[in-house]
Amino acid sequence: MRDRYGSGSQEVEELRPVAGAILKDRLHVAGLLAARGASALWRLSMAPWRLMTGLRQRPPERLLIAPQDIRTSDPTLAADIYAGYFAFGGKIVNAHGRSPFELEPRSEAWARALSSFSWLRHLRAADTAIAKANARALVEDFLTASGKPGHGPAWEPRTAARRLLSWLSQSPIILHGADRVFYRRFMKSIGRTEQFLERKLAEGLAGEDRLIVAVALVELGLCAEGAGKLLQRSTRLLAEELQRQILPDGGHVSRNPQILIDLLLDLLPLRQTYAARGVQPPSQLLNAIDRMMPMLRLFRHGDGTLALFNGMGVTPPEQLATVLAYDDVRARALTNAPHSGYQRLEMQDAIVIVDAGRPPPPIFSTRAHAGCASFEFSVGAQRLVLNCGSPDANRATAQEAARMTAAHSTLVVDDTSSCRFAFHVGLRKWLGDEIVSGPDPVDVERRDEASGSTLVIQHNGYEPRFGLIHQRRLALHRDGKWLDGADRLRASGPAGSMERRPFALRFHIHPNVRLKRVREGHAVLCVLPNGRRWLFETLWMAEIEESIFFAAPDGPRACAQIVIEGETEDDLEIAWSFRQLEKKKRDAAPEG
Repeated sequence: MRDRYGSGSQEVEELRPVAGAILKDRLHVAGLLAARGASALWRLSMAPWRLMTGLRQRPPERLLIAPQDIRTSDPTLAADIYAGYFAFGGKIVNAHGRSPFELEPRSEAWARALSSFSWLRHLRAADTAIAKANARALVEDFLTASGKPGHGPAWEPRTAARRLLSWLSQSPIILHGADRVFYRRFMKSIGRTEQFLERKLAEGLAGEDRLIVAVALVELGLCAEGAGKLLQRSTRLLAEELQRQILPDGGHVSRNPQILIDLLLDLLPLRQTYAARGVQPPSQLLNAIDRMMPMLRLFRHGDGTLALFNGMGVTPPEQLATVLAYDDVRARALTNAPHSGYQRLEMQDAIVIVDAGRPPPPIFSTRAHAGCASFEFSVGAQRLVLNCGSPDANRATAQEAARMTAAHSTLVVDDTSSCRFAFHVGLRKWLGDEIVSGPDPVDVERRDEASGSTLVIQHNGYEPRFGLIHQRRLALHRDGKWLDGADRLRASGPAGSMERRPFALRFHIHPNVRLKRVREGHAVLCVLPNGRRWLFETLWMAEIEESIFFAAPDGPRACAQIVIEGETEDDLEIAWSFRQLEKKKRDAAPEG
C-alpha cells in the first residue's frame, strides 16, 4: 500500500478534501430526496380533494376572444404541413398521408413540439381555406388519438399548457366553419386540459412549468365565458410565481437567458389580453416585464446574439427582435445584476459579459452550467471569446459535456467542474439533471472609473475537493481596446497544505476568428473576420487546441481554444490580456 500510494498519514491528508466534498454532496442530496419524499406523501394525501375538485368543474361553453400570438410565423410552412411534412426538434417526419399523431415519434422533443400545436400559427398566417380545414382536421386527429390525459410527452404539464395557449390564440382558424359537434368536443377538451393542469398544480408542480401553467390558466380565464373564478385563482398563482421566479434585477431564477425570451413571448400577449377584456392585470406582471427588458439586453452582444450561459443555445433572432420591439422605453442594458449573478462591462464597442453567480435552486437547475467566473468578449459585431453554448435537445451526451466547466472560458482544476451534477453521483433517476452542489458564496467586487471598469470575482467551487479558492480579475479599459485579466488560485487552508493538481485556463474562440501562436508561444494573434487583430498575451505558454461551438444556427461547428496549462501551487496567479493591435503596428508584431 505505501509503495503505491505513499505513507499512510499522507494518504489520509490527501483524501480529506475529497471526503469532505463527498460528505457535503451526500448530505445535500439526502436533503433533496427527503424533500421529494415529503412532497410525494403530501400529494398522496391530497388525492381525494383533487378528485372532488375535478368532479365539480364544468368545461367552458364558449370562447369570447382569441389572444394574439406574437411569435413570428411563416406561411410557406403551411404547405409543408398540408403535404404531411412535420419538422420539429431537429427531426423531419413524412406522415405519408397518415395522421402525425398515429406515428411513432422520432424523438421526445419532436413529440412535444407536435403536441404543443405552436405550429398552428403558420397555418393561420397562410390564411387559406385549405390551411383552416387542415388545422381543424389535425386538432380532431389529436382529440381522437390523445384527447384524454395519459402518459407521454403530449400530457406533460408544460406541453399541455403550451397546447392550451396555442388553441386559444389560434381558435379562429380551428373553429372556422366547424359544426356544433366539433365545437363542443373542442371546448370539452379545453376543459379537460384545465382540470389536468389544476390537478398537477395541486400535486405540487414546481419549477418553470408552474409559471407556464399559470400563464395558460390565466389566459383561459380571460378568454372563456363565465370563467371568473378560474381567472381569480390563476391570477393569484401567476402573481405568486412571478414574484418567486423573476428576480429583482429582472433575471429568471434559472439564470438561463433563453427563458427570458420564452416568458416575454407569453407575458406580452397576456398583458394585451387583460387590456382587451378591461381587466386590471396584477402589478407583478407589469413590473416583471419592465424588469426583464433591461436584463435581456445585458446578455446581448454587438452582433445581436445572446451570451452563452446556463442553457443558452442558438439565439432566435426573430423572437429576440419581436420581444425587444415591445420595449417602449428602449431600456439600456443592465450592467450589474447581483440577484441573477451577471455582470456586463462595456466600453466603446467592446462588451464583456460575465457569469458571477451561484447555481440556481435545484428545481431550476436542470439546464444550468458549471460556468462560474466564465466570460464572453465581443468587439462591435464580432464575437471573440465565448462559451461553447448549449446544443439542441437531441444531443443528450453533448448537453452533458456543454454543462461542464471545461466548456466555458474560465479556469478548470484537475479536469473537474466547479459544480456537481446529479448524474455525477448516480442520482439521475431521482434528481434528473439537477445541480447537487456548487460555488456558494460567490463574491463580486465592481469598480467603474474614468479609466475603465474592473471586476473581481471569487468562488469556492473547488474548495471542498481541492482546498482551492478561484479568484478572477477582469479590467476593460475605457477605449475598449484592452481587456486585462488575471486568474488566481490560493489555498483555503494553511500555507503548504495544498496538494498539487493540474489546471487548465481556457478561452474558447469563435469559429470565425483565425488564431496563430506568436512570440515563441507566449502570445496568440487573433484575426477577426473584419480584419481587426487582437493579441492575446501571457507570461505562460499558450497552446491552441480544438473546441466546439454548439450555438451556431446550422449546428455544432469546430472552433479553437487558447489554453494555458500547469500545476497548482500556493497563491498561483496567471496574468493575461487581449489587446487590439493598431493598424500601424500590425506589421511590427512578430508572428513567428
